[in-house]
Amino acid sequence: METKSNPARHKGTTKGFARTSTLLTKRIRKASESRGFAQTRLLTHWAEIAGDDIAAVSRPVEVSFGRGGFGATLTLLTTGAHAPTLEMQKEQLRARVNAVYGYNAIVRVRITQTAATGFAEGQVDFQHRPARKPTPTTSPEIAKAARETTQDVADETLRQALERLAANVISKDKSQG
Repeated sequence: METKSNPARHKGTTKGFARTSTLLTKRIRKASESRGFAQTRLLTHWAEIAGDDIAAVSRPVEVSFGRGGFGATLTLLTTGAHAPTLEMQKEQLRARVNAVYGYNAIVRVRITQTAATGFAEGQVDFQHRPARKPTPTTSPEIAKAARETTQDVADETLRQALERLAANVISKDKSQG
């Protein structure tokens, strides 16, 4: 029996993008599971889960499951100077990770100063902390012009905010003009 395709059936307009995303998801999951991660979210969203301060000094390297299957152990890689600080924050970090998953997925947090594969890999650079931008300095004449522009504002906090805005606008106008 021969089946004919239905011309009224709508063809997708994604042109293969849905299949590509599915393929990439499987590959990312496979690669991360081979490194010991059952949940890829810990790798990809570590700064959001742990917070900027903890993510700047640590990195998840392994999620291992015990024989009984009652929760997992999260192993974090850090440097020697930050290990005591992380040790004191283990319970808060465990609570943050479990809050993301909605259940008690991580039972223990273990801190290590070397990577699971050896000493050479333990020398890492934690790049989760965003680079600090230098605070721009305004020239005295721009600051004076901004102060004169906002002098009639009675509320001090609002006046300071408007003064910073005016200084930015004036300096931008001078650099473009």
